[in-house]
Amino acid sequence: MSAASARTASWASYMATIGDRSSLFALVGHAWPVRRVLYPGSYVDLAPSTAFADVTYVDLDARAARFFADGAAIRRDLASHAVPGGDPRVRFLHADYTADLGLAPASFDLLISLYAGPVWDSCRPLLRPGGLLVANTSHGDASIAALDPDLDLVGVLTHRGERYRLARDGLDGYLIPKAPERAQANLIRANGRGIAYTRAAFAYVFRLRDGDP
Repeated sequence: MSAASARTASWASYMATIGDRSSLFALVGHAWPVRRVLYPGSYVDLAPSTAFADVTYVDLDARAARFFADGAAIRRDLASHAVPGGDPRVRFLHADYTADLGLAPASFDLLISLYAGPVWDSCRPLLRPGGLLVANTSHGDASIAALDPDLDLVGVLTHRGERYRLARDGLDGYLIPKAPERAQANLIRANGRGIAYTRAAFAYVFRLRDGDP
């Protein structure tokens, strides 16, 4: 990596590496009523703002801070995407999401955890009852969520290339551990990675129970 690339970052260059996740978030937005979104460990992935009107991004990386500080560039990046409600609200916090972010409890409809570490453990109080968590197993977040009695699996996201698919039926065939003895939250936290399942997916959608029967 050159010195210049180490100092700068762009959504386009990031998509060249990880792909465009816009269709993933479009599927979630079409399936559930989501307005306010929190994306800890976002780096420069603007994809949620192509589907949701109000997204707060959180990252400690200085390159992400410089990227989000350029409001004109953000608007240009999003100009070709249709966003519900018109001009999207994009907020960035240059912060450690495992610390207090100064955000109101239960104020977000969707919490995103993709390759970012212990987002659920750290940011759980910020998700409203009935809100959604989209998580993968990279750092164990989806595996920990699967063991949380306050969460219900309501969707599974799979993909081929940049084409994502959302399944809302047949969910009992997912999150079945290949080694059941490893399905322990404390072990997953200690290892810092997810466990293997008999049927894999890119990410899982969980709903935080709201106390309704």
